Amino acid sequence: MAIERLVEPTLAEDNSEEAKIEISLRPTSFKEYIGQEHLKNNLKLAIDAVKKRNDGSTLDHILLYGPPGLGKTTLAGVVAHELGASIRVTSGPAIERAGDLASILTNLKDGDVLFIDEIHRLKRAVEEVLYSAMEDYKLDIVIGKGPAARSMRLDLPKFTVIGATTRTGSLAGPLRDRFGIIHRLEYYKEPEIEQIINRTAKILKTRIEPRATALLAGRSRLTPRIANRLFKRVRDYADVNGDGIIDQEIARQSLELMEIDYLGLDPADRNMLRLMYDNYGDKPVGLTTIAALTGDEATTIEDYYEPYLLQLGLLVRTPRGRVVTEKGRKHLQNPKNNV
Repeated sequence: MAIERLVEPTLAEDNSEEAKIEISLRPTSFKEYIGQEHLKNNLKLAIDAVKKRNDGSTLDHILLYGPPGLGKTTLAGVVAHELGASIRVTSGPAIERAGDLASILTNLKDGDVLFIDEIHRLKRAVEEVLYSAMEDYKLDIVIGKGPAARSMRLDLPKFTVIGATTRTGSLAGPLRDRFGIIHRLEYYKEPEIEQIINRTAKILKTRIEPRATALLAGRSRLTPRIANRLFKRVRDYADVNGDGIIDQEIARQSLELMEIDYLGLDPADRNMLRLMYDNYGDKPVGLTTIAALTGDEATTIEDYYEPYLLQLGLLVRTPRGRVVTEKGRKHLQNPKNNV
């Protein structure tokens, strides 16, 4: 049975209070957006060039990829804001039929941004409609069925697609080739995470001491979304068990209650590593076997567990499967994991 994870970098339900708070924490401009400096500079240059030309051209389509929780959705909103354009947000799984995409495209206006999250999960029939829309700003539709069917080509407004994916290798080549700007979002550095936590504290009007900020940053898996989520849980703990001020001791007690250790691992991470090591030792373990051991989907293992464990060097991939490293074994052998 899968373990519910506090540090899983996925979005809350759209209608929940959690999601509303998360949206309020999102920066709306490059000036507010912390980290990813190289990416920001490149995007800012492209946007400034479009504005300077002022010839009716649009920004090239953008593909953002990397682990979840690093700010791809937020960055899409920033790009739209910097362009002074409206943004339409959807996701690959939400566009079930070519007609769904056609409805979205025909309601766009010149200069609009269409953000497609999890773009690698678009169905092939939908992708084929998107090809001509991205390249020629044309929409090919078929009216009727059988011998009476006829094809029509409609003009579309000039728009910019921003696609986000955690699995760029799963994108079809023709779709990937239609993006003029392709960038990977990297894990953040701890000082950048500290800035994000301090910004969140200011927005939520909560006092946090520097040592507590450093403690949270060190256990946030170098991921802004997780940093904000942990901050909100620690804030709750401080409100209930203290005077609302987050100091180092309050932060430590809260993280201990949540079982987040000094590397940012939660019980689900440690459970996966322990099951692998206890059952297979230093032998490679296949992805489907790991999924069966943990009760998670194989894609969940690849997208949410592995990236950070690989980044820390606790896990390695080999041609025969995944192996817990010596560093990973030592971490498991620590009785308290330094929680």
